[in-house]
Amino acid sequence: MLKSRIITIVFLLFALSSEAQLSKILKKVINKSLPLSNTEIVSGLKEALLVAADSSITHLSAVDGYLKDLTIKILLPPEAKNITDNISKLPGGAKLVEDVIVRINRAAEDAAKGAKPIFVSCVKEMTITDALQILKGPNNAATQYFELKTSQQLGELYRPKIKESLDKNLIAGISTQQSWNDLTTTWNKMAGSVIGKMAGMKTVEVKLEDYILQQALKGMFVKIADREKDIRTNAKARVTTLLQKVFGGQK
Repeated sequence: MLKSRIITIVFLLFALSSEAQLSKILKKVINKSLPLSNTEIVSGLKEALLVAADSSITHLSAVDGYLKDLTIKILLPPEAKNITDNISKLPGGAKLVEDVIVRINRAAEDAAKGAKPIFVSCVKEMTITDALQILKGPNNAATQYFELKTSQQLGELYRPKIKESLDKNLIAGISTQQSWNDLTTTWNKMAGSVIGKMAGMKTVEVKLEDYILQQALKGMFVKIADREKDIRTNAKARVTTLLQKVFGGQK
């Protein structure tokens, strides 16, 4: 009799345990099959944007973040090649050109330090419609959203830093900007002359400050796009549970 009761109790405990385990399994299956809620989608996209932006800003704002990253290093405009080639032939000319390049990249790195609040503010304003479009969009859809929403503010952040860098004196009390202006003015006079036209010389109309700003922002979005693509295509890059859930089912 006692043995029979013990067997019954053991069986009941086993049954209850199995039921609990079965319940957990069913819950996981059901949750996995259920579509993501709008709240989860929005939260996941916001998290992805913040992760991508934070990672990119950390990279770019570090010393040599721009300068030593060959994919985004800011160089002088291609239109200035003839000028820089000629300067580089002079004693100390190559170093002068390199100093200018170092300074403009340092200015971009310095400006990047203040970019995070702009991206955080942008993410807070994201709507459900925005999130759905980004989720179903290409690998750089979130980056495109960022570029559309933040370019103006980022430009306002970067421009003073770049201008400050260009206005600093290089040698003999002459700044990078002044040197650029003097060089392009002289060059354009020569290029616009009869001899210059016959030689096929072209004037340089690029505004250095605008060009460098454009390149600095381009570099920022290139790095964000790289991080976004990684989150979408590489499971290991989804560093939170929410990212894994939102992007795990995306092809």
